[in-house]
Amino acid sequence: MRLLPFLLFILVPLAELAILIKVGEVIGIGATILLVILTAVIGVSLLKRQGLAALSRARASMEAGEFPVESVVDGACLLVAGALLLTPGLLTDTLGFLLLVPRVRLALARWIFNKLTASGNIHADGAGPGAGAYGAGRPGDSPRQQDAPPSRGPLIEGESREMDEDEPEHGDEARGGEERPSSPWRK
Repeated sequence: MRLLPFLLFILVPLAELAILIKVGEVIGIGATILLVILTAVIGVSLLKRQGLAALSRARASMEAGEFPVESVVDGACLLVAGALLLTPGLLTDTLGFLLLVPRVRLALARWIFNKLTASGNIHADGAGPGAGAYGAGRPGDSPRQQDAPPSRGPLIEGESREMDEDEPEHGDEARGGEERPSSPWRK
């Protein structure tokens, strides 16, 4: 698996070069260069439009108190699509244009989700629709629900007992029972 990025780094440019040479032989060098520039310009224009739409959907989801999962996946796919469209070459442009198609992004998201679920490398917290982690979701909701797990802070073990206000505190006997000055910590 570690070899795959290296192979892609080597093989994709070689494939791009071979495709550009073949297309250049068929339609000419000038037309091939124009085609590469045109696909980049059209791709960036479509990317901008779809990126703004994904941002708008994410904002609407957040205002409804939901986590914008679909918009985050769309945004990630659009980011990859943008990188592919800006990379000169017809193969990367084709892959970039494919990622601009919503159904392709949805299929890719489902495939990734299924892979993550099968591998066990997925974790989600929440308490139902519209609720954030541990049940706190919309403004005005209580920050913690009764069924929320305890805080993940440090655990301090100790003993405690209830005391009457008239009962002398530990150590008062050693001082002969003299009264201690008032303290906000003993209230």
